[in-house]
Amino acid sequence: MILRIIVAFPKLEDAKKLKNVLKRNGYDDILAYNSASQAIAAANESDGGIVLCGYRLTDMHYSELYGYLPREFRMLLVASPAKLQECPIGNIMCLSMPIHSHELVSTVETMMMELSASLRRKQKLPRKKQRSADEQKTIDAAKALLMERNNLSESEAHKYIQKLSMDSGCNLVETAEMILAFE
Repeated sequence: MILRIIVAFPKLEDAKKLKNVLKRNGYDDILAYNSASQAIAAANESDGGIVLCGYRLTDMHYSELYGYLPREFRMLLVASPAKLQECPIGNIMCLSMPIHSHELVSTVETMMMELSASLRRKQKLPRKKQRSADEQKTIDAAKALLMERNNLSESEAHKYIQKLSMDSGCNLVETAEMILAFE
């Protein structure tokens, strides 16, 4: 998986300057644009990465751009301290202007490491398969037994079965069957 950096600022020269700073520090896959629509198009053609942008681009506000980005992208907003105070979105990383190249590079590096780890975890997670009606009945019966016998709520009984399942290395259905077997 190749992670891309997309730099988007209203002045293309500013975007290119930041692109060059990142390039000098070992980042290769960097694109520079002056509009959010170009950044969105590039993001949609990429596996994931970071959009480094200013507060307002030629065609939209950073918050609108953030809403259009694929989930595999993170945003790094560069703006004045006053504008950053108006940033209500907690998932956006911010850098105050004027920025120093070492701050930019270390922030991008941190974001790339977090994004890589996050995407690796998502790839490793197996897809949940749907349970059959019989399997769900078995789990529900075990929960009902725990609720009656141990005076637990439905969510407490479910959590108990989940914990037993994790501790024993069995799936939920097998754990529920064991609980019912020891009734």
